[in-house]
Amino acid sequence: MSGSSVSEKATNKPKIISTKKRKTYLRMLRSIVAAAVVIILTLTILQLLGINVSSMLAGVGIASIVIGFALQDALKDIFRGLEIVSDNYYDIGDVIKFGDNVGQVLSINLRTTKIQDINTMNIVSIANRNIDKVEVVTGYVYISVPLPLRIKPAAAETLMSEVAFSIQKLPNVTSVVSQGLTNITNTSLNYQIQITCDPMGQLQARRDALGCVVSTLAARKILIPYTEIVVHEK
Repeated sequence: MSGSSVSEKATNKPKIISTKKRKTYLRMLRSIVAAAVVIILTLTILQLLGINVSSMLAGVGIASIVIGFALQDALKDIFRGLEIVSDNYYDIGDVIKFGDNVGQVLSINLRTTKIQDINTMNIVSIANRNIDKVEVVTGYVYISVPLPLRIKPAAAETLMSEVAFSIQKLPNVTSVVSQGLTNITNTSLNYQIQITCDPMGQLQARRDALGCVVSTLAARKILIPYTEIVVHEK
C-alpha cells in the first residue's frame, strides 16, 4: 500500500476555484470603482465651488512631494493589492497565515486583506504591503506513525492500511495516502500518512487522525515506541 491512495471523495475543485476567483475580482473591482468615484466627486465639488482644479493640480509642486512621502505606504498597499489578484497569491476563501494568525480570507481590497482567525474567530486586517510575510495554508496534513523495530514489513503495511482506512472515515477528510516508511530511529520505524482536508479544519483533522492512530494500534495491542532513559545509581 506504500505510496498509494486509499480512497478519494469526489470534489468539484474547478468550480470552487472559479467561484473564489470571481469573488476576489469583484471585491477588488468594487474597491477601485469606489476610490475612483470618491476622487471624481471631490474634484467635481471643488470645481462647482469655483476652485480652479486644473491650476490647483498643476501648482501643487513641493506639496505633492510631501504628500507623496506621506502616502508611500498607502501606494505600496494599493500596488501589492493589485499584485495579489493579478499573480494569484491567494483568493477569497483561501486560508492564509500571517504571524500568529491563521484564517480564511474574507475580502481583498486595495489596501488591506481581511481574514477571520480560525482559532479566535476575530477579524484581522493585513496591510497588502506585507504580502511577503503571508503563507498560503494548503489542505495537507502529515501524520508520522512510529512502529516497533521488530514489526515485519508486511505487517506494518497492513497496519498502515487499517490506520488510513480509519482516518478516511473522518468527516473533514477528502483523501488519505499511505506514503510508506520515511524514517528509522533507534527505537522505531516511522511511517507517514498524508491527509487532504479542508484547510479551515486542519487542526481538528490532525487531532482526529492522531486519535485514529492511537486507537488502531491499541486494538492491535501494539505499543507506540518511546525512548527509555536509564539512570545508574552509584
